[in-house]
Amino acid sequence: MHSKKKILVAPLNWGLGHATRCIPVIEALENQGYEPIIASDGAALALLKKEFPWLTSLELPSYMNDYSQNGRMFKLKLLLQMPGIFRAVRRENAIITQLVKQQQLAGIISDNRLGVYSKEIPSVFITHQLNVLTGNTTWLATMIYRKYVKKHNECWIPDVTNSPNLSGRLGHVEDEESLQLKYIGPLSRLHKKALEKKYNLMVLLSGAEPQRALLEKLLREKLAGYEGRVLFIRGVVEDEEVMTVCGNITFYNFMNTPSLEQAFNESEMVLCRSGYTTIMDLAKLCKKAFFIPTPGQYEQEYLAKKLKRSGLVPYAKQDAFRIEDLQKADLYKGLKNMGNDIKWKDLFRLFEGK
Repeated sequence: MHSKKKILVAPLNWGLGHATRCIPVIEALENQGYEPIIASDGAALALLKKEFPWLTSLELPSYMNDYSQNGRMFKLKLLLQMPGIFRAVRRENAIITQLVKQQQLAGIISDNRLGVYSKEIPSVFITHQLNVLTGNTTWLATMIYRKYVKKHNECWIPDVTNSPNLSGRLGHVEDEESLQLKYIGPLSRLHKKALEKKYNLMVLLSGAEPQRALLEKLLREKLAGYEGRVLFIRGVVEDEEVMTVCGNITFYNFMNTPSLEQAFNESEMVLCRSGYTTIMDLAKLCKKAFFIPTPGQYEQEYLAKKLKRSGLVPYAKQDAFRIEDLQKADLYKGLKNMGNDIKWKDLFRLFEGK
């Protein structure tokens, strides 16, 4: 009896998007006869432990200790924390070097964890952002980021090569060959189902604090005058799933994958951040949506503008959002599924030395 090859899957803990889009990757590894090992920190690790309690999970160093409350200060705060992030990346890589030996790993899949790679075994980097948008420092951030991407054997982009696509200039570059790019198609853990609509609006919060909490406070105030039925998922991963009802609004602290899939399918439209993982989920489920990008996050602002220009999804800045804005969603097409079935067996050949 052959023992299963162990593959380390390590998403960045920055909001929940990196962790949730690794769920279909982990499931595919199990289906193809591998033994996935999970590694991350904070809420991302907590979420994956809930989804896969039977798998080995390991804690890696945290990159960030403090996010900015003010969107305009986000970049400055990030710059000040860069030395700490690079220290964490070096510590992380030292841990990975030990893990390769201790766990006898056969491969590595990193979703945006810069220190998760090894020269000893095949390493994959998952990203949708080969151009790292940071305003006037975009060239520098992109150069540093790609230096880490190149340490991997392959870079998987969860999008399609041609246009129309979801990531635009974030995930499409001239210099494809040196980065060993493979466009694998959008990644989503959710499936479209024909369910009766129970909610007029689903609010889905995610992302780093304190911005998640600030948007929750804002939306609780704004929704006081909303007349339809609302499902409000706060995006706070805790030990137990907790539901409370307040008038026409049903609140959940978080939802596991089956509950979330049902919630999406039972809702007419979704109000959320314009994070890339959420966009992939909305496209898979062919949903109408309204975006409020995280202040100061150039990537989310870019994606919101791109999808509005394409006539798919409207958006508003956080400090300018009014509840009446939601009516604009009817004038937009909504997102459509452009996914092809991901050919996991072909992708995983890398771990077979093929």
